Amino acid sequence: MATSAFIRATATFTSPQSSGGANLREEVVNWFERMKTGIKSLIKRKIPQGIWIKCKKCGHSNYEMALRRRHWICPECACHYPIGHQQYIDLLIDDGTFTEIDANVAPVDPLKFKGYKDKIKTSRRQSGLKESVYTGIGQIGGHSVALALMDSRYLTGTLGGATGEKLCRLIDRAMAERCTLVIVCQSGGARMQESAYSLMQMARISAKLNQLSQNGLLYIAILTDPTYGGVTASFAMLGDIALAEPGARIGFAGQTVIQQFLGTDAPLPEGFQLAETVLEHGFIDRIVPRDRMAAELARLISLLTPQTADHV
Repeated sequence: MATSAFIRATATFTSPQSSGGANLREEVVNWFERMKTGIKSLIKRKIPQGIWIKCKKCGHSNYEMALRRRHWICPECACHYPIGHQQYIDLLIDDGTFTEIDANVAPVDPLKFKGYKDKIKTSRRQSGLKESVYTGIGQIGGHSVALALMDSRYLTGTLGGATGEKLCRLIDRAMAERCTLVIVCQSGGARMQESAYSLMQMARISAKLNQLSQNGLLYIAILTDPTYGGVTASFAMLGDIALAEPGARIGFAGQTVIQQFLGTDAPLPEGFQLAETVLEHGFIDRIVPRDRMAAELARLISLLTPQTADHV
């Protein structure tokens, strides 16, 4: 029955003499068009990018603004997301007390390394920095400090000639003002584009830190994720006190390089190169969550430095 009705309708539809057939044909064509195009929304809605951020450790989806309020610490697993120099200033330094120094010190290209100048331009645009370290004078808990903040957004925080120059000038400033030196380390190591110019900064900064120690001044190193290579092999491990953020990767060579050297794809030991393992083996003094770091620094400076009249 249905087949016969369909044949009659089709005959009517295809009959050029039937006015009803023309109407039916128009309706059928419209129906097929609707089936092809589907139902369209009158308003095209866009979902903004970056509102929700999936935790790389536990997989929990976090609301970006909530993460900002928590200093980029996952509320589920306490994973510490990497943050930049300005966030650390806001986190560590007393409001309104920070003054940048040596802002115009910038890298050069002594070896004319291919593509290096383009990488510098890209890193400046991404980080807002002229070099991988940001230096200045400020206060933590009312105590004057000379502060250096490395930022991995600039060429993965690598140690270059200008980085070493800024750090050495900051150490000189700390000695001149008789204040504590604090360096927040976040680096992939020495900068290959500057070769020996980069490597010599390890010895140069270490010699300056020896002068600081001979002057009886305190140096606190804060190791964040990641701290690798020439930075680990020099000033990151020379602090009178070495603190680290939870879960920070700390080492010399990266895990992939180590596996390639060993010629194996076998997994490395659990917790390898993490701050917790480094602490267990005695290479750092304490692991401090980011949101408690400022209070811990103020406490250590109070305990380990001569008190001024304002703090007696």
